[in-house]
Amino acid sequence: GVKNHLWNKHHFLYPKKLRMPQNIKSENVNNSFFQGYYKDIWRQFFPEKTTVAEVDFIINEGNLLPGDSVLDIMCGYGRHSIELAQKGLNVTAIDNLPDYINEIKSKATAENLGIQSLCEDVLEMQIDKQYDAVICMGNSLQFFNEEDTLRLLSNISDHLKPAGKLFINTWSIAEIAMKNFKDKSWSRFGELLFLTENKLLFHPTRIEISSIIIADSGDREEKTGVDFIYSISELETMFNKTGLKLIEIYSIPGKKQFTVGE
Repeated sequence: GVKNHLWNKHHFLYPKKLRMPQNIKSENVNNSFFQGYYKDIWRQFFPEKTTVAEVDFIINEGNLLPGDSVLDIMCGYGRHSIELAQKGLNVTAIDNLPDYINEIKSKATAENLGIQSLCEDVLEMQIDKQYDAVICMGNSLQFFNEEDTLRLLSNISDHLKPAGKLFINTWSIAEIAMKNFKDKSWSRFGELLFLTENKLLFHPTRIEISSIIIADSGDREEKTGVDFIYSISELETMFNKTGLKLIEIYSIPGKKQFTVGE
């Protein structure tokens, strides 16, 4: 533990015998946060042109050709999986929510797309093949503490082909979150009012989220979640520990390199 001691108008830190903080073991937000009305909000969150631009970047940067394999973890309703499959890629889509996976299965059947859809926890996923690319989009990597992030990255690394690439989309890295943090916010998505109250906490660094969704009908849902905040340097260390190498960071995929706060 660490004590703060006020003396002579200065703050000093006195480390005592090191005792590691307990990891946050509350239920992973991906297990429940995206159910209910939030599915409708998430569907409206990204315009179609964003998905198309992201997929085009993944294909170009990954040197992917029709018939190559892509693993889409925490795929949600499959906006990337479907777009990739429509371009001839063989996709494995994994999410823990049956509603999303069933929707992807229906679309894949209707359009005869090469998508294998699996409903399971990504931390427990059993992968039996090698992939040309793996994608983790929509801020999903931030759902995990350091121990689980390393576990997930190790599993991904073990199942990437030698020239394969991992693509991560996030807006909760320290270089973004610290500069743009708001303790309260609200948005409207069609008939849904989305209110959030956020707490920025440390040791481990994280944002704890409390949200209320109110429909015009008067129905409401309350949800809580956690985004773990890592700096680019911390993420790069985790990548290196798991056999991965950071290549580039973009604000606009393939077009604009990232600068702090964007």
